[in-house]
Amino acid sequence: MTRINYQEAYSLDGACTNMAEEYFNRLRRAEIGIHHPIAGAYLLRYAQESSWREDNHRVSNGDQVSRLASLAMKRGKSVDFTGYWQRHVAD
Repeated sequence: MTRINYQEAYSLDGACTNMAEEYFNRLRRAEIGIHHPIAGAYLLRYAQESSWREDNHRVSNGDQVSRLASLAMKRGKSVDFTGYWQRHVAD
């Protein structure tokens, strides 16, 4: 980890915070425009989705759907989201 004093320099030895600032800005904009209020208990899930979107934004929609479908078929029931609409947690 490298700390940068912006009063002295914009970047130091190739290190800068542009990518982190861009990621957090997109996450904030997603909260305003897509998700609306993000509950603290689900913040990690929203951050993971935002990260996945950032990593795959140049991949075609068809390839994204194929990847998601194959990953979903490999996994079992979600412990976090099974029965969430009934407001109770799976056993």
